[in-house]
Amino acid sequence: MTIALFSGQGSQYVGMGNDFLADPVVRSIAETGSEILGRDLIEILTETPQEELNLTINAQPAIMTVSLMALRTAVQKGFTFDGVAGHSLGEYAGMQASGMITLEDAFRLIKARSEAMDEASRNNKGTMSAVMKIAPETVAEVCNKAVNYVSAVNYNSPVQTVIAGTPEGVAEVTEIFTEMKARVVPLSVAGAFHSKLMQSASEKFYETAKTITFRKPEVKYYSNVTGGELTDFSNMPELLAKHIVSPVRFTSELNAMYQAGADKFVEFGAGKTLTGLVKKTLKGVTAFNIENMDGLANL
Repeated sequence: MTIALFSGQGSQYVGMGNDFLADPVVRSIAETGSEILGRDLIEILTETPQEELNLTINAQPAIMTVSLMALRTAVQKGFTFDGVAGHSLGEYAGMQASGMITLEDAFRLIKARSEAMDEASRNNKGTMSAVMKIAPETVAEVCNKAVNYVSAVNYNSPVQTVIAGTPEGVAEVTEIFTEMKARVVPLSVAGAFHSKLMQSASEKFYETAKTITFRKPEVKYYSNVTGGELTDFSNMPELLAKHIVSPVRFTSELNAMYQAGADKFVEFGAGKTLTGLVKKTLKGVTAFNIENMDGLANL
């Protein structure tokens, strides 16, 4: 069973996806996105400096665009898949790839999501860091005991958990994790995503999500919120709003896919973070990423 994986925020880099723009059919994905966003996505992908690209309102649509362009290119080469999963933002590429939403609606959703999360980040100062070499349960326990607000929000692998919270909260537990010989790496994101500091974004995004038509996907769809295959699609707006303030249970998702027979994982989009998480979590499977034309050689 083959799973298509889609990159999350933080994977962005200058020039990502440029390889794919030469194909008019693939380029049309970025052009459609530009029309919905009211901003030139191709310019964002090709000319925007890193600091500006890191802004949530730029990073989210840009990363989703690259993921979908990479997938479209692979499908044109004969790639097929049985299920989809995304990490945080990547779920939106997954929804579009699965046939749950149209391309236009994917960009409408990501426009609303990125703008709402950008606003929440500016109003509620927060930060995120990856904690490595410590069990997820220990990370969560330390965060729960902190004086200042911080929470375990991304369960990425048995040895990597991302925390989010106020700068004071993250700094407080970073000292503790450092004493425990953990490695703590600050992430290049603009806010405390998947934490309660995003509550206003969740509520604002919900209003747009309610206007979107969601269909039953054509392949298996795995959810960050449930940590497994999603089978009830009756209230996607509520689930996606909850997703903004809920932990990403990616390790659970990977194990659920593996138990269902998944043995091949292909990551589409910038970087190879998810490919690395697969390799750290599952044994005896194939995993690789496609972020440029060179990656197609692995198909």
